[in-house]
Order: sequence, then C-alpha cells, then structure tokens
Amino acid sequence: MGTRMPMIIIMDNNTALLRLMTWLSPAFPVGAFSYSHGIERAVHDGVIGDKVSLQLWLEDLLSHGSLWNDAVLFAETWRNTTHGIDCLDTSELAQAMAGSKERHMETMLQGSAFLQAIGHWGHANSKSIKEMAYPVAVAMVAAQNGIACQPALSAFLHAMLSNLIQGAVRLVPLGQSHGVSLMAAVEKDILDVAERAMSSSLDDLGSAAIISDIMAMQHETQYSRVFRS
Repeated sequence: MGTRMPMIIIMDNNTALLRLMTWLSPAFPVGAFSYSHGIERAVHDGVIGDKVSLQLWLEDLLSHGSLWNDAVLFAETWRNTTHGIDCLDTSELAQAMAGSKERHMETMLQGSAFLQAIGHWGHANSKSIKEMAYPVAVAMVAAQNGIACQPALSAFLHAMLSNLIQGAVRLVPLGQSHGVSLMAAVEKDILDVAERAMSSSLDDLGSAAIISDIMAMQHETQYSRVFRS
C-alpha cells in the first residue's frame, strides 16, 4: 500500500513554465553533461558517425528504448503523486530496468542531485527522500507543483535529448548548427511520445533498442573516455 504524499501546490502557467525551464536547464546541477547514455561507445565503434545516424539512434531511444521507458515511468509517477500515492515502488522499478551499471548510476545520481537541488523551492520535494530515479524525481516534483503532465513530460524528454545531442556534437564531432537542426527534427517525436505515454500504463514498459544497451555495457570497460556513461 502507498503512503500519502504532500499537498499539491497549484500555480499559474507562467510560474510553471519558469520552473520547468529552470529545473530542466543544462545549468541545473544534476550533472547531466557528464553522461552520454552509451553514445560515446557508439561513436567509438562507428555506429554513430554523422547527423543521420545520430538522429536515427535518438528516434529509436525515444520511441522504442530507454527514453520511452522513462516517459512511461514519468507518467505513472505523475498520476500516482496527484492521487497521493508515493512513488518509491516506481523508482525501484526504474532501477531494475536500468540495463547496465552505468545506466543505473546515470538515472540514480541525477535523480538524487535533482532532489537535493530542488530544495531551494522548499515546498517542492519530500525531504525524507534522498535517492530516486531521475524521471521519477522530476515527475513527482512537477506533480507536487501542479504542473500538468504533458508539458512536464515533453520538457523532460526535450532536456534529455538536448543533452545527448550536445554530447554527440563533441564526440562525432558535429557542428552546432547540426545540433540545432536535430532538435528541430525530433520536436514532433517528443510531442508524439509524450502524448502516447500519457495514456500508457506500466504494462507498456519495454525496450527494443538492444544495440544501445550493449553500447552502454561496453562503455563500462572502455579504456579512454570523456563521459561517465
């Protein structure tokens, strides 16, 4: 049985927008810039070598891989939080679904850092929770602040993809203009996946992005690397 969660804060849309922009900004101290989500190994092995191959990789992650699972977990957490149900079980499920040591580290360290940093909005988090998977932590705080699920989830996915693209710009390498054009190209995919996840349940969890999982595992033993995953 779940326990009751803190009272939901209701705020206007402008404040909600500002908070999402702050919490999911590259400057927010969760250390997102340290992680490539296995892309560093994919570049090393020549699986990703240009803009086209990177876009296909990201689209697969978003629609059929780890980012899809994050979206489902995000939506589940948001719903549970709005109904006063805690999300510790969902966080444990997110941990269990991390396909490698580095994927587990990536989601848990970012989630814990997010909960710590969010303390500057004193009412926004449960201070008794110190460790939580990243999509679960962001969804919980968004729901507690009365931010609607769809914009919160879309912003979360946008931030995740933006971080991966910026890492790939350095690794491939690609020009900044390529990075910007990729963000424009995946915009519709982000919105489609967010909408699909809104009506999902935990039964919809599952990944078919096997090569991405293998790259994440192989990155653990890569001799020379820039990123932590």
